[in-house]
Amino acid sequence: MHEHYLAWIKTAFGGVAITQIDEQLRVELLSVVICSDNYPSSPPLVSAAYKQIARYLQDPSYQCDFASEFPLAAAGTEFQRSVWQAIYNIPVGETRSYGQLAAALGSGARAVANACAANPLPLLIPCHRVVAQNGIGGFMQGSANGVMIKQWLLQHEGVACYA
Repeated sequence: MHEHYLAWIKTAFGGVAITQIDEQLRVELLSVVICSDNYPSSPPLVSAAYKQIARYLQDPSYQCDFASEFPLAAAGTEFQRSVWQAIYNIPVGETRSYGQLAAALGSGARAVANACAANPLPLLIPCHRVVAQNGIGGFMQGSANGVMIKQWLLQHEGVACYA
């Protein structure tokens, strides 16, 4: 396993890597397999994230509870946290466009997209549920296989069409 990841969950799209720096949790979605087996971890914050993400991957109707478990105060700006809260409120199996979230927040679609890109907790804050007005949109700041992972996550939740 990669030395800086504290936990790892093998998935159909590659894997979910979890780490913690100070009191801040970080979740990364990877299209490559770096460990052949799941690897839970004992630090409480990482362990809580591991359990919730593993449960979501087994049961797509499970809603992760980031609000009660994971500190976000230092993880982003006030605007980013408001976008992340709006994303968290999108029900499992549904999507919202960047423009819809922007209108609800009194902002612009690009600002919402930038906040999505800064999300340190994908899956716990399900930014894959935010799509473009006419299609799936981007994911993971344009990283290799990001859109493929987003498609997998939306299909996992039963989303057949976007926006």
